[in-house]
Amino acid sequence: MKHLLKHCSSMALLAYSGLTLAEDPAAPAAPVAAVAAAVTQTVDKGDTAWMIVATVLVILMVIPGLALFYGGMVRAKNMLSVLMQVFVIFSMMAILWAVYGYTVAFTEGNAFFGGFSKLFLNGIKPESMAATFSKGIYIPEYIYVAFQLTFAGITPALIIGAFAERVKFSAILVFMLIWFTFAYLPIAHMVWYWAGPDAYTDAAAGESALATAGFLFQKGALDFAGGTVVHINAGIAGLIGCLVVGKRLGFKKESLAPHSVTLTMVGASLLWVGWFGFNVGSNLEANGLAALVFVNTLLASAAATLAWTAAEWLIRGKPSMLGGASGAIAGLVAITPACGWSGPMGAIGLGLVVGAVCFWSVTGLKSMFGYDDSLDAFGVHGIGGIIGALGTAVVASPALGGTGVYDYVTNSVLEYSMSTQFISQLWGVVICIVWSGAVSFIAFKFVDIMIGLRVSEESEREGLDISEHGETAYHL
Repeated sequence: MKHLLKHCSSMALLAYSGLTLAEDPAAPAAPVAAVAAAVTQTVDKGDTAWMIVATVLVILMVIPGLALFYGGMVRAKNMLSVLMQVFVIFSMMAILWAVYGYTVAFTEGNAFFGGFSKLFLNGIKPESMAATFSKGIYIPEYIYVAFQLTFAGITPALIIGAFAERVKFSAILVFMLIWFTFAYLPIAHMVWYWAGPDAYTDAAAGESALATAGFLFQKGALDFAGGTVVHINAGIAGLIGCLVVGKRLGFKKESLAPHSVTLTMVGASLLWVGWFGFNVGSNLEANGLAALVFVNTLLASAAATLAWTAAEWLIRGKPSMLGGASGAIAGLVAITPACGWSGPMGAIGLGLVVGAVCFWSVTGLKSMFGYDDSLDAFGVHGIGGIIGALGTAVVASPALGGTGVYDYVTNSVLEYSMSTQFISQLWGVVICIVWSGAVSFIAFKFVDIMIGLRVSEESEREGLDISEHGETAYHL
């Protein structure tokens, strides 16, 4: 029990946890009843206002941020296709989230899937509440639903960067439907679902609450804002996708250079700004820990930008704007799981490591194996997410300036074991890789058999803007 509480009741897992709701039929009756007598549940207007802003910031990350970041990196004849894919995927995921995604991810079921008590957002009212990091402090459940929706929207959209410029629009949408249902939702439930802090009134209640949590939560995997659920999950799906679909026509034979590094820089900047909603919003409260998350997010991305730029300058002779933008995103990816536990110096260290390693992954590693990860979805999000998830075990250590992990039974930070936490993090990384990889492979093969994944050679040469959408991004 001590080991599980030490890791599983930590603050960051609250950010994406299940809910402790007065009217939630799936919530454990005994702990909630006991808490109701001991804790007054309150909603703070400041927290609510911040979460509304954070949700808007994450939407900004996707549309237009991610769309422009990816769009600038493709050739001009495929620009509009990328914008369309990101825009429609986000819209599609929003509807699926409201219909069944939220209930599968964030209600009690088993260790791998939630239940259906909130299908179609059934039972959620303006007065419904969702738990935060602090006992007795809640936010309106509707804004929690909306905030989580944005994560469900951006994650599938990240995948398209791996096989941009060669896949049918219809095939992408069918794949996303399958992948969202069988990869994103179960991983989100496994990592983020729990009963909430108010359930941990004593050791016995904590044991009961823990038994209802997601599988990786029970294993102690820490993920403040989506290192596993978002980045590794999407990165592995992208890798499988580019392998199954195959290389672009002309790969390593003709120029496939980005058509507008300017737009990529604009997109990266919007992603960086929006990421403060992504990471800081995951705290669910406007308090001192939120301020720490803000600083960590800023410093890690800045450090990774410098590390990538330095590595590229040293190895290739010239630093590129595309490299600087990619480095910034790599830093944001790596700090995502660790941002609520790391100290500022740990965030800088993590950024320096991921900037250099991700530069190698999109140059040396990709060249070594010869796969065509068009926009480096795996090289940045997959590799960066793995570094961040495992690195969380290091930077969370109080000896290195981290916060340690919090026990909600004793209401104190317990003694920290880096090796024990590293094993917990490894559980999260391995399960995510295997689960997402298996679901992605099956989904891609199914779609290929049913409707075909790849556009014709003629359509690919013409460009997806015209062949798939009948319009162009630019009129020259």
